[in-house]
Amino acid sequence: MSPAQAPAPYSLVQVASGAWSVRSLAEGETFHPVVGPAAEAEALYVRQMRLAERAAAVADEFVVWDVGLGAAANVLAVVRALAGTRARLRVESFDHTADPLRFARSEFERLGYFGGMEPFVDALLEDRDVRFTQGACEVRWRFHQGDFPSWLRSPATDVPPPEAILFDAFSPARNPAMWTLEVFQRLRACVGARPATLATYSRSTLLRVTLLRAGFFVGAGHATGEKEETTVAASDASMAGRLLDAAWLERASRSTSAEPLHEPVYRQRPLSAESRAALASHPQFARSH
Repeated sequence: MSPAQAPAPYSLVQVASGAWSVRSLAEGETFHPVVGPAAEAEALYVRQMRLAERAAAVADEFVVWDVGLGAAANVLAVVRALAGTRARLRVESFDHTADPLRFARSEFERLGYFGGMEPFVDALLEDRDVRFTQGACEVRWRFHQGDFPSWLRSPATDVPPPEAILFDAFSPARNPAMWTLEVFQRLRACVGARPATLATYSRSTLLRVTLLRAGFFVGAGHATGEKEETTVAASDASMAGRLLDAAWLERASRSTSAEPLHEPVYRQRPLSAESRAALASHPQFARSH
C-alpha cells in the first residue's frame, strides 16, 4: 500500500501560529492546536524532560514510550533533538490505529515536520519496526497497534521499561479509557525503580490527582500555546520540576472535578475520602511539612 493513500476521516487545519496540523473529524480534536506539531512537541516533551541531555548521559538504550502515536510529530521531534548526540534511542509507540500517521505522511510537505525522515515512517507503517541512524543517534522505533489499557494489563516482555513517557492521548472527555487511575498505576509499575518522567498537555486537577495517587511525583509543566501550564510527573521528586505544593493541594480539596476516573467513563466529582487520605500521606506533600 502506498503511503500516499490517505484514509478518512482526517483533514489538515492551519492553527493560530500558522503551522499546519492534523484534525480528527471523528473525534472533533486537532493534534497540537495553537502552536502546531513541531513547536508543541519540542516544548512539551523534548525540553521539558531534557531528553537530549538525559539520553546522551546513558551508555545503554534510552527508552521512550510514545503513548498516542497520532501523526508522529512527537517522536520525530525527539529524533531530531537527539541527532546531535551519540545516544541509542529506542521508541515504543502505541496507538489503536495508524491512520493519522498515514494521513500525515500523505501531507508531509505542508506539515513540515518530517524533516527527511519519510522513508523511516514508511518502513514503520509497513513493518511496525524500523532501525535507522539520524545524525550520530542510533534509533530503533516500533509501533504497537491495539488497545493500550488492555496491553498494560499484560505488557509484552520484549518492551523495555521507559525512561520517558510522551502521554498524548485524546482528552479524558473524548477518550476516558486512557485516563483512568488503573492506566497510570500500571504505567508507574512499569517504570519501577528507574528514574523516569512523564509529560502530558493537560493541567487538570483530575489528571494531577490521578498521577499522584498512581505513585508519581507531580509538577507544574511548561506553557505550550493556549495552555498556561502542562504537567510533568516523575518517579523521583528531583525530576518533576516545580512540584505541586500545599496550596495546590488545598485548591484540589475544594475542586468539583478532582477525583480520578475509576472506570472508563468521564465524569466530574470532588475528591473522595480515600483520595484525600492518599494525597495527605503522599511523600510529595509530607516533604513540605
